[in-house]
Amino acid sequence: MNEELDLLMSEAEDGMKSAIERLNLELTKIRAGRATPSMLDTVKVDYYGSQTPISQVGNISTLDSKTLSIQPWEKGILDEIARGIINANLGLNPQNNGELIIISVPTLTEERRIELVKRAKAEGENAKVRIRSERKDANDFIKSLKNDGLSEDQSKSAEDEVQDLTNSYTNQIDTLVDLKEVDIMKV
Repeated sequence: MNEELDLLMSEAEDGMKSAIERLNLELTKIRAGRATPSMLDTVKVDYYGSQTPISQVGNISTLDSKTLSIQPWEKGILDEIARGIINANLGLNPQNNGELIIISVPTLTEERRIELVKRAKAEGENAKVRIRSERKDANDFIKSLKNDGLSEDQSKSAEDEVQDLTNSYTNQIDTLVDLKEVDIMKV
């Protein structure tokens, strides 16, 4: 029984870590007014007939806090890169100078900042739902072990441990979302 409980805790924690990792990924997609190469992580470019991540067809760098540049490996795909950025619907306007793509990241309006904060909070809630789902699965498994002979004390102890894990990861989510909110609202 103890091995099963250890395995259960390990699986629950892995699921919760996965929720945090996914939240981090989603939060990096929400821009905070500064130009970062990760803003283009979702952009795909038509490269010889296949949709390829933009990071695999060129070098993305920041020229300053408001400007990104993309130096393609092949000059012939400059137009495809620009088209991919426009099609990604990120609100960015790529400029092709014949050598590289330059993107000026517009300053966020107060209204847009508030929308982005709401989106960050929604992502945080989605992560909390995944955490609670892991907790429910773990508690259901504990109940099934209880029916198979797990003592009341062991069952209660395991449920408390799952709740402590849940609280810990929920607090991490709150911290991440709060930091992102501060980052977004910073002018």
